[in-house]
Amino acid sequence: MTDTAKVNLLGLSPEKLIEFFESIGEKKFRATQVMKWIHQKGAESFEEMTDVSKKLRAKLETICEIRAPEIVSQNISTDGTRKWIIRTEGGQNNCVEAVLIPDGDRATLCVSSQVGCSLDCSFCSTGKQGFNRNLTAAEIIGQVWIAIKSFGPMDPSGPRRVTNVVMMGMGEPLMNFEPVVDAMTLMMHDNAYGLSKRRVTLSTSGVVPRIYDLVKRTDVSLAVSLHAPNNALRNELVPINKKYPIEQLLEACQHYLDNLSDKRHITIEYTMMAGVNDQEVHARELSTLLQDLECKINLIPFNPFPNSGYDKPSNNQTRRFQKILADDGYTVTVRTTRGDDIDAACGQLVGDFMDKTRRSQKYIELRQVSE
Repeated sequence: MTDTAKVNLLGLSPEKLIEFFESIGEKKFRATQVMKWIHQKGAESFEEMTDVSKKLRAKLETICEIRAPEIVSQNISTDGTRKWIIRTEGGQNNCVEAVLIPDGDRATLCVSSQVGCSLDCSFCSTGKQGFNRNLTAAEIIGQVWIAIKSFGPMDPSGPRRVTNVVMMGMGEPLMNFEPVVDAMTLMMHDNAYGLSKRRVTLSTSGVVPRIYDLVKRTDVSLAVSLHAPNNALRNELVPINKKYPIEQLLEACQHYLDNLSDKRHITIEYTMMAGVNDQEVHARELSTLLQDLECKINLIPFNPFPNSGYDKPSNNQTRRFQKILADDGYTVTVRTTRGDDIDAACGQLVGDFMDKTRRSQKYIELRQVSE
């Protein structure tokens, strides 16, 4: 059996890992042993697994591997934010980015799910590059593995080096459903990373049918990239809204909350762009729109990137927008820009891959015409 045919155990969910060991004639408890070695102790080879018999280790060496995606570079911001460019399967142009944001006792890892993105949101640098491929579960959970190991040897008894994971990196997670669900299951499993369901968040631009599927498979926290208080504006900013308009999206969000076992809220993400969606009329419209949904609102001042065509709102305008919503009883936070000196801020992730659709060049040409 060649290396390319080996089973990569890094990306197997707990259930699939049990199925694998049973398929090779081993007891299911072996899956637990190996899972702990990989995800809690950071084992990179089977030889390290000292409580696994030599015979089984030799067998696993022949048919399996533990292979994380390749690290192309790691950059550390002046504010402590870390960004990795990670090469996935498929060669030089299949790179994604992951970002770790420290904040006191918290360390939030922003994880990518696709190389590029097909949804073409007008204000996102990733969207302007087009879509290349979905990541495998190993490539998704591998970002968590890489981030934790960047601090040194893994120690399951030590302090958590990653306390929160947000599926908010490159790509639309619900367009890569099965690998994303498998990876998030590992994030929350007691024999892997053991994160609370409240500390793993999936962010979607509004793939409505998959929200209904998601609540049948997991109970992670849900965030929605809304960015507009009405369909006309959202159609321009988030084109998937033409297929699944706001009313359908909010109905799916309510269904998700109703089917969780505990009381939770939806996080509404709202990227503010000067003169586009940041006016007081937008704030009041947003307040009315969300009045029946248990939610909190996260305002994200736009992070500029070349040829975007958008500007960041003033601090005063952002505060006015926030105050209108807060006065109406909403919990409203303003996301602090982190890692912008290494292009790690929200909306800036683009990765070192080829724009196969020439979408970014089309945007530049459109901006030149409009100017």
